[in-house]
Amino acid sequence: MGRNDNCWCGSEKKWKKCHFPQTNPNAPKNYKHDYLRKYNILIKDENEIQGIRLAGQIASTILDEVCAMAKSGVTTLELNAFAEQRHKELGAVPAPLGYGHPPFPKSICTSLNDVICHGIPDDKPLKDGDILNIDVTAIYKGYYGDCSQMVAIGQISDEKKLVIDVSYDCLMKAIAILKPGIPVSEIGQVIEDYATLKGCSVVNQFVGHGVGINFHEGPQIPHNRNNNPILLVPGMTFTIEPMINAGVRDAVIDTQDQWTARTKDGRASAQWEHTLLITENGYEILTPWKRK
Repeated sequence: MGRNDNCWCGSEKKWKKCHFPQTNPNAPKNYKHDYLRKYNILIKDENEIQGIRLAGQIASTILDEVCAMAKSGVTTLELNAFAEQRHKELGAVPAPLGYGHPPFPKSICTSLNDVICHGIPDDKPLKDGDILNIDVTAIYKGYYGDCSQMVAIGQISDEKKLVIDVSYDCLMKAIAILKPGIPVSEIGQVIEDYATLKGCSVVNQFVGHGVGINFHEGPQIPHNRNNNPILLVPGMTFTIEPMINAGVRDAVIDTQDQWTARTKDGRASAQWEHTLLITENGYEILTPWKRK
């Protein structure tokens, strides 16, 4: 978007006269009410953004520490117990615990090998060759930060390495295009185009989502090609969390626990996740974990 283009907010003013960075403080901000009314999307103010930022920092800290602990011989139940303790020490609450129907039984999600998402920690030791997604969502003073990373346990197969790398690259390529004025649909297009190029598939049964005031808010952020026309605007906070499969994209939900989602063909899956903020001229990553 150029300075002389019409502003993304719909005012029909030029960007430089409306929402251009360091613009007039009296520039119209009515899109906040329009987005809530039209799309049920909560546009955050500065105080709310700071609250979400702090929650994201705590979630990232816990995630980094849990990932460092994930090694051969350790159980995901032990990872869950450690995460619970760190939430308490940092004054936070684990959002997954008791969430949904049926209530999620643990404080983090641990998704192993062919598990796409929502894996439940158990007493089986991790072993060489496993890949593990660890997903942490922390509530701090009423605000939410949501993030996940992949961990390779020992030596892993080429296929597992591929999905880990492709899912990470999909996330970062999608983040790189974020700015006011682009439609939500471009996020999924970037992700699916790259995943397809690398011979992988994109799960379309689960999506990224608004987050911050609540665990799940609008908008939905599909990771596959779609026609969602909603434009990104400053103050939007949401996750991007592409789930990339080595084989078919289809997921099968465990009929017993009603949470664990596995690949239909039993092949590997991987996912990375950040909470993002749309700023006046780009984006901010609110969950500043670093890939190991």
